[in-house]
Amino acid sequence: MKAGTENKTKVYIAVVLAVVAVLTMTWALIPSGPANVPAAPVTASGERAKAGPSESLDPRLHMELLANSEDVKYEGKGKNIFRAGVEVVNIPKPIQSPILPNRTDPSKPNYVVPPPPPINLKYFGTTNSKGEKPRAFLSQGDDVWIANEGDVVNRHYKIVRISPREVEVEDLLNNHRQSIPLTQG
Repeated sequence: MKAGTENKTKVYIAVVLAVVAVLTMTWALIPSGPANVPAAPVTASGERAKAGPSESLDPRLHMELLANSEDVKYEGKGKNIFRAGVEVVNIPKPIQSPILPNRTDPSKPNYVVPPPPPINLKYFGTTNSKGEKPRAFLSQGDDVWIANEGDVVNRHYKIVRISPREVEVEDLLNNHRQSIPLTQG
């Protein structure tokens, strides 16, 4: 069984890299000595000057700085930010209700069922091959479909019946049937 020490140069390179890695880790983890924190300058009255947050990294609590912040008074615009509540705003009432009356309830006297949208397919021809079912040529804008009876066109319309003069189409979204006559051109 081989231990992987056949190529001596690779073994020497691996040992040197391991030693460098250990030295780098110990150098990064061992502190380099006491931190050199500059002392705050002393004023003529013998007090230390107040240091800003960027000038001093001293972690001790300075009570005189806290006393300065305690004397600050909140001056708002009269609104209590600590009280939960919504300001009451007077919204003008509309002259006419934007909600239309319910026209689908048959118990109300203004019951009017809106007509379903028309099926806007054009029927412009059929195929009449012996032994095959008739196929309808339908178009909607620039789109053209060739459909058998029972096919769904444009994921919206089902072809129910095909005759030489008209095609009966069912709108699957509105459950509405419409006969579309044969058109020229």
